[in-house]
Amino acid sequence: MKTLTSLLLCVVTLFATSELCAQNIRPSSRARVIIDNDFSGDPDGLVALAHQLLSPSIETTAIIGSYVNRGWSKNSGNPARDAVEAVDELLAVMGRSGEYKVYQGSATTMTDPNTPIESEGARAIIAEAMRDDSRPLYVLCGASLNTIASAWLMVPAIADRLTVVWIGGQEYAEIPNPAPADISAVEYNLNLSIAAAQCVFNNSNLRLWQVPRSAYRQTIFTRAEMQTRLAGTPLGDYLYGKLRVMMDMLRSETYVLGDSPLVLLTALQTLFEPDSASSLFCNLPAPYITDEGLYDREKGGRTIRVYATIDNRTMFEDMCAKFLLHSKE
Repeated sequence: MKTLTSLLLCVVTLFATSELCAQNIRPSSRARVIIDNDFSGDPDGLVALAHQLLSPSIETTAIIGSYVNRGWSKNSGNPARDAVEAVDELLAVMGRSGEYKVYQGSATTMTDPNTPIESEGARAIIAEAMRDDSRPLYVLCGASLNTIASAWLMVPAIADRLTVVWIGGQEYAEIPNPAPADISAVEYNLNLSIAAAQCVFNNSNLRLWQVPRSAYRQTIFTRAEMQTRLAGTPLGDYLYGKLRVMMDMLRSETYVLGDSPLVLLTALQTLFEPDSASSLFCNLPAPYITDEGLYDREKGGRTIRVYATIDNRTMFEDMCAKFLLHSKE
């Protein structure tokens, strides 16, 4: 009797599974994200944005084009506007123009950790954080912390209603991944706005997940992978073209897609007890950021999550699969 019962249960399960497949039921969005990045700079931000927008388990409620060093931006008067234009161009390639709210962040960098720079982007973060929605909200920062720092200074109450995921900051002694001897003492994204980092790390009570340089440098994608896994579809050709310009200029066969962990850590969480279980992290005291942009570990603050390893297999396999599926829509 037990054998018959087990057989019937198996048949019912298989039938239910086939019905779901036949209906092509999509996962429901179980979290919200706001994406803030310097999209007119390093093209890894555009790769991560395309991947995020093709991930149905999260809802992208706002996209913010933010500050980048003047040398990257085609319009030295307003790099945030250039970032918005880059987003609009990507959305057009994806056939999704007009589907998302796109805002300008600050066109300049914070110079005082106590003085916000008001922008459309900062106000969009505040509005979404204070909106009544039971789903978790993540603010994904792939460049400076200008916009989220300004939003917190404007309305500190947002700290209880969101989690900041930031790609940036230099290495930690507790994480065994030594930096090359000639690497800069202050990591690039932190150096975009030391004052904003001081605001978030030293002064705020924002929940923070940090992907420091030692972790995001692990996200290596090769030219051969791009040629065989990305090229061949309108979206893939567009992104590969952006990356190829940089690789040709640097005479490199690899590229660090350092902003892609923003997708992995939010959209690709575990089914039960949702979390970024496949990437290892430590809970550490937040370092005090000095005026030079360095860590002062003697003045540690609240506990933050610091990632040590990144699950490249899940992240890149999912990215390539979603880009391919998108081409068949």
